[in-house]
Amino acid sequence: MYMSSDTIQVKVTEPVATIVLNRPDCCNALTRSMILALREAVGDLHQERRVRAVVLTGAGRGFCGGRDLREILGDPERADPPGPSAWGDEAGEYRDLLLDLLQLPKPVIAAVNGAAAACGAGLVLASDLVVASPTAAFGMPDARRGLVAGVAGPLLAYRLGAGAAARVLLSAQMLDADEALRLGVYHEIVAEDLLWARAVEMGRTCAEAAPEAVLLTKRLLLETAGESLATQLTSGAIATATGRTTEAAREGVRAFVEKRPPEWP
Repeated sequence: MYMSSDTIQVKVTEPVATIVLNRPDCCNALTRSMILALREAVGDLHQERRVRAVVLTGAGRGFCGGRDLREILGDPERADPPGPSAWGDEAGEYRDLLLDLLQLPKPVIAAVNGAAAACGAGLVLASDLVVASPTAAFGMPDARRGLVAGVAGPLLAYRLGAGAAARVLLSAQMLDADEALRLGVYHEIVAEDLLWARAVEMGRTCAEAAPEAVLLTKRLLLETAGESLATQLTSGAIATATGRTTEAAREGVRAFVEKRPPEWP
């Protein structure tokens, strides 16, 4: 069964569902409408009794390059750029998407088939298990765009610890697949042509467990190791929204879109 839109596709092959980010021409960069469609897809699969695990992957040669910066930039000549309220709403929607994945009472397996950057890296971190191809780079280059990885940053620290998170966030560099595996972001690396099959196999293995036990286990992890995570993600959304109102953000995003080095104010 397929439940498809232009940018998000869902395929159910019992007991595993696959969500595909489907903007391959721009490395599956997230638009605001995609974030809302992803939340809708996750909500539908939450209710689907036949589905016991969910695979998240990208179309083409990339997983997700992050937020669509052209949409963030909008009209560079606009006299009244979006303010904290507008950016706050958008950052809140992305925060809610990550919480939806974290709180989904079914295992989420990220099949990372290429670059996972910025908001795309956040999707990886919100997944329970991660299998990646040898070309699956990972990173949060937000600071190089004048932006703040406020929502995904706390999740990075939750998964890796504060020291490793500081390195990834402040260097703003992409890690290759081997380094991401060493840090614990990725759990396995497999050949690209076997990636989806391996992710589905992992989902089927998880589906052999009792659904109630899986639900309670995910809840236990969030309520112990991630006790204050929801609060941290909310604080991070505020930091993300505030960061986008700065002149540094406008210059950094504009420079990225125009393919030139930024000139920081």
